Amino acid sequence: MRIRRNLLLGLAAALAAAGLVVPTLRPAYAASLAEVTSFGDNPGRMRMHVYVPDSRPARPATVVVMHGCGGSGPGFYSGSEFAGLADRYGFIVIYPTATQQAGFGNCFDVWSDAAKRRGGGSDPVSILSMIRYAQQQYGADPDRVYATGSSSGGMMTNHLLALYPDVFKAGAAFMGVPYNCFAGAADFPPGSSQCTGGNLNRTPQQWGDAVRQAYPGYSGPRPRVQLWHGTNDTLVPYQLLQETIEQWTNVFGLSQTPTSTDTPQANWSRRRYADTSGTVQVEAYSIQGAGHSLPASGMAGSAIQFFGLSNPPSPTTPPSPTVPPSPTVPPSPTTPPGSGACQVTVAVNAWNTGLTENITITNTGASAVSGWSLVFTLPGGQTITSGWNASYSPTSGQVTARNVGHNAAIPVSGSVTIGFQATHTGNTARPNSFTLNGASCTVA
Repeated sequence: MRIRRNLLLGLAAALAAAGLVVPTLRPAYAASLAEVTSFGDNPGRMRMHVYVPDSRPARPATVVVMHGCGGSGPGFYSGSEFAGLADRYGFIVIYPTATQQAGFGNCFDVWSDAAKRRGGGSDPVSILSMIRYAQQQYGADPDRVYATGSSSGGMMTNHLLALYPDVFKAGAAFMGVPYNCFAGAADFPPGSSQCTGGNLNRTPQQWGDAVRQAYPGYSGPRPRVQLWHGTNDTLVPYQLLQETIEQWTNVFGLSQTPTSTDTPQANWSRRRYADTSGTVQVEAYSIQGAGHSLPASGMAGSAIQFFGLSNPPSPTTPPSPTVPPSPTVPPSPTTPPGSGACQVTVAVNAWNTGLTENITITNTGASAVSGWSLVFTLPGGQTITSGWNASYSPTSGQVTARNVGHNAAIPVSGSVTIGFQATHTGNTARPNSFTLNGASCTVA
């Protein structure tokens, strides 16, 4: 299949602080996220955060959950549903934070020679160290390890399943690309990329051979694969879903024709590819009308169900008695900060007729901000086509960016990062002024 030419330059910014998930209000988790600063061999120089539910079986499963470029483990923890599902079903969640720059920031390494070799180094080896740490520290079951992630994290999901089929039992990749799609660091990620720019066209056999060559001679069971993509995704083009289907169905020796198709809920089209025993080895979701905005509500639960982890465990430690919460009192409207109480840092990446812009808002005032809007004027010829971590209106001229559910609060000295992709007619300059809740911000 021929991949349509689409630029991926917005990949890094597009996942910003929360890994470009559709924001969901975080439930009150029983346990808490903890950082592990020494977890073993770490050639990728990654950070590790882990969420261990209070109630879990003696040998809990482990789910590695990976953010997108520009994001972080804690950001994806706050902006996705996996920790709440861990409380319900008793599995451990590892949230790695990538530190590879790739010209943008915090992208999982799926391009380097080291990362493409089993045991070669870089991020995959660091992630395996995190998994071993969970097994040693918490008695996690080595036969129930799973991977999932969004965009860059979805790419790493496919990457890990190819390199370490003996480690992972299944994976769910949101908005990813096939394993070995990127030719090297120079090919990741922007508009000249063969992987995402439309210059790469491989057969299912070639895609499958790439996986088989990742671990030559391996004849054991392969991890089952679940794939998700929005039909309106232009950052990681929707056509890459079909390329990834071709790769994994070939690896499993399955027909390119699905054994079943259905619509689990409105706008979700699912194709399933089962083997002769009826086991679904590959399933793919096309989300009608969705852009680069997955996982949305309910999708994490579908991934956990695909992994076979959606049965409540028999706890070894009963959870603490729940204290009924006090009635929630709506927060008082925030008084707009005074002039100089906010600072804005802007990073623009531009190409041909497109650009992405990352905006970091820092509260330099003396009180927390609860609910915010940021107003700025786009230079002439720029039009926003998609955004993340904020809603944007209108798409040109004077624009107002408003908070979404997970980033409404900005504590004193705290920051939030938002961003957007835009087209331009030659002027790639950034806005020259910003106001937060009506007050001017300094621009770094």
